[in-house]
Amino acid sequence: MTTKETINPNKTARIAGILYLIIFITGTFTQLYILDSFIVPGDAATTANNIMASESLFRLGFVITLIRQTVFILLALVLYKLLKIVNKNVAVLMVVLSLVAVPISMLSELYLFAALLPLSGAGYLTAFTAEQLHALVSLFLDLREHGLLIAQLLSVWLLPYGYLVYKSGFLPRIFGILLIIAGCGFLIDFVTFFLFPNFDVTLSLFTFWGEPLFALWLLIKGVNVAQWEKRALESA
Repeated sequence: MTTKETINPNKTARIAGILYLIIFITGTFTQLYILDSFIVPGDAATTANNIMASESLFRLGFVITLIRQTVFILLALVLYKLLKIVNKNVAVLMVVLSLVAVPISMLSELYLFAALLPLSGAGYLTAFTAEQLHALVSLFLDLREHGLLIAQLLSVWLLPYGYLVYKSGFLPRIFGILLIIAGCGFLIDFVTFFLFPNFDVTLSLFTFWGEPLFALWLLIKGVNVAQWEKRALESA
């Protein structure tokens, strides 16, 4: 059975777009409407009190972050189905780099749940003062951010991803360039955070736009089916 018969490229592209949309919506919701409303930088006591006041919402944020990571696994596999006809080896590299980031991110998100433990009222916590417990909450939240930045190193998956889009012939080349730029932005942020902590600029805030724009293209426009089928026949 040929590749043409086993995959509908536009359907696959739109599934990728939907998965991307879920990732962006859940990420924005948890960061802006849950975490940012709880965490007060430099004020451990207020942060702890905010969490205690809306513990259920905080727990919901933790669960959503794990769901988001699971959806990311599905996205990587769908993109592989769509792009492997361009270059299978590069597509495998894209998937490996993206999937390795998932367990690192999930373990980092565990610190989000760990931030609840000092506030649980467990008997063993009587050995700590209230100030110490609040400091532990902030420590766990900081460790989460550091862990996610380590996972950000593997945003280099955007480089083979961008290459595949650029070389595909059935997707606009500009998105391949934008994805590569996004990957470089995340990589630079990783390096500057750990090596130059006083460099207070987050470059990825200006370079990440390639992914959401490409996600919208996949969802709305899909792929050039004729070119995809031609490429599929060439790679068969």
